[in-house]
Formats: sequence, C-alpha cells, structure tokens
Amino acid sequence: MMEKSNSQSLYQALWNSADILRSKMDANEYKSYLLGLVFYKYLSDRMLVHSTELLEEESHDLEKAQLIYANAYKDADTHEDLREALKDDIAYDIKPELTFSALIDEINNNTFQREHLQQGLRDIEQSNPIFEDLFEDIDLNSRKLGPNPQKQNQTISLLMKELADLNLVDYDGDALGDAYEYLIGQFASESGKKAGEFYIS
Repeated sequence: MMEKSNSQSLYQALWNSADILRSKMDANEYKSYLLGLVFYKYLSDRMLVHSTELLEEESHDLEKAQLIYANAYKDADTHEDLREALKDDIAYDIKPELTFSALIDEINNNTFQREHLQQGLRDIEQSNPIFEDLFEDIDLNSRKLGPNPQKQNQTISLLMKELADLNLVDYDGDALGDAYEYLIGQFASESGKKAGEFYIS
C-alpha cells in the first residue's frame, strides 16, 4: 500500500535524482529530465487511479490499480469503453505496459529499455494537442546520460527508481508546482544563473 506523499518525500526524491545527473550535465538540463519524469509519473498514476474509479473498483494502491487497469484494457468487452472514458475525462490514456508502474517492474526485472519510456512519452504527446511537445526537452538518447545504450538505460532506470515510491495522486498539495519550485530554488546556483532565468529557458 502506498502512503500519501508529502513535500519532504518529493524533495528528497528530487535531490537523490539530481545526484545521479550532477556529474553528467548542468542544472538547467537535468531540471528538464526530472520535471519530465515527475510529470510522466503523475499522469500515469492519475490515469491508473481514475481508471479504477471508472471500473467501479476504486483503489489508490498503484500496484493494485495497475492490475485492474491492465486486465480491463486487455478485455475485449471493456477496452474501447475504458479508453473512450479516459480520453473524455483526462484527455489521454497510456498502454498498460508503458505506465510508470509497469516500467518500474521492467527495471526491477532487468528488462527495461529506454525506448519503452520514449514510446510512453510519445503516446501522450500524440493523444491530444494540449500535450504536443510536452516532453521535447527529454533526450533519452543523449550521450550525457551515458556513452552507450546500456549506460543510458542504467541512468534512466536509476532516476525512475528514485521516483517510484512517490504517490503523486494523493500528494498533499501541488506536486508538479512544488517540484518545479524546488528545482528552481535548489539548483539555480549550480549553473551560475539567477533563478528567474529558468522561467524563460
């Protein structure tokens, strides 16, 4: 069962994630990776919980919600109705195998490939014009993540594992806003910029 996340748990996860990237890129670059992954997790978690509400099996336990969603998504009798309801209510849906929770399972099973995350990001961007280019600042093929695909997979996996235990649906407050403000406040000095410069970068 996932516990409700608070700002301290979010800030700690962001700090730990930043530690992974500090030696690889400057603060303004890793800010984009961290915010993008937090946003993807938020969208994924929100969709899973909302799908259980639509299916009248409400659960805020993400593991249970993932199972409920995956079973309904793969059921020919409920698949289309579920997708249409999600599109109507939240404007997107994510394939069960591409949710943040499913990708964490891949990471734990040593089967994760960053292309899977890339597909999930792309699917959201293409699901509705409001999400167009939402994740354009996340380059999962960047050599700054590692000199080869294996090292890049490892870096992305480490980042996602740091965020895995956050419950962003039941977060006390505005998780995305808090993440953004925290990264601005904590890491602006590392790149030698004034905090305000991040808002227009």
